[in-house]
Amino acid sequence: MMLSPLARVRVQVARTLADAVRSSKGFSARLHGFRARPVEGCTVDPDVALMLALDDLLKSSDLRRFAPAEARARLAESVSMVEIPRLEGVSVAPTHLRGDAGPIPARTYVPEGLAAPSPCVLFFHGGGFVTGDLDTHDTFCRQLAVEGRVRVLAVDYRLAPEHRFPAAVDDAAAAFRDVAARAADFGVDPAQIAVMGDSAGGNLSAVVSLKTRGEAHRPALQVLLYPALDATCAHRSHAVYANGWMLTKAMIDWYYDHYFGADLALRRHPDASPLLAPSVEGAPPALVFTAGFDPLRDEGAAYVERLTAAGVPARHVCHESMIHGFVLTGGFARACREETSRLIRDAASALRHGFS
Repeated sequence: MMLSPLARVRVQVARTLADAVRSSKGFSARLHGFRARPVEGCTVDPDVALMLALDDLLKSSDLRRFAPAEARARLAESVSMVEIPRLEGVSVAPTHLRGDAGPIPARTYVPEGLAAPSPCVLFFHGGGFVTGDLDTHDTFCRQLAVEGRVRVLAVDYRLAPEHRFPAAVDDAAAAFRDVAARAADFGVDPAQIAVMGDSAGGNLSAVVSLKTRGEAHRPALQVLLYPALDATCAHRSHAVYANGWMLTKAMIDWYYDHYFGADLALRRHPDASPLLAPSVEGAPPALVFTAGFDPLRDEGAAYVERLTAAGVPARHVCHESMIHGFVLTGGFARACREETSRLIRDAASALRHGFS
């Protein structure tokens, strides 16, 4: 991703600070502080605890003091501090999908040697519907393509507050319908298209899965990574992990205020909160991955319970020692890289060989 010269300096300073702290075991242990203690029987990964402690110093994750455009640039900085090196063995190309409001920018990722037609993951990035883009999630999409041996098509849907709800939903649904209708153009097997996303992207994946029920084409699988599924934020994990674990209650409020505006009733709309949809019957099979130290954790677990009760095959995997956003932080914490690789293999296997 392209960073400004000042941003590159901040990234280098942050990396130097992290290396210095890591090299001092005593100082590192002191920085862990309260995060070294179990919460509800689980303990956060030590490297993740150190990353959180450094974030306390740098305040990189708190974007509320910035206007949305600057917040997007700051998120790009934060990701570049902690992401893994880009993987080779994948061809990457820009493309566009057909949307009701005009062309939707997208990016294709094809691992070397993958024959067409092939399984495809239609990927929606996270970022609270306000931040995030094709670049912030580029490294993860490369990893997904290479390690999962699947074709990935990442979607750059419109962001709030310039485009409030339901603009992102409209773009996500249009993107899926276009890829399914023109599958041959993209080298995709139309019967093996999964929708996948992290956080806000997990929300969009779940919403698309519900909106396309009964249509000629629907996702073969929905893969939701620590998804935002209930904008009322009523679940217990929102209180337990409100502060100190990267994604805070204050940041969630900031995102939702930009996404929905002042109309609080919109937060209960099924296209905003799929967990509150009148029915989830007929949804495609689901893999839901949550993080143990995440305010959104209980939303994902509750959605799996709802799907299962409606007869939809669904499985919940909780990465208990992880935090929200862990798939982007493998360059800092080895455990995050390992958990992400396991997640990718699980999702790719389900897409290729059937949910069973």
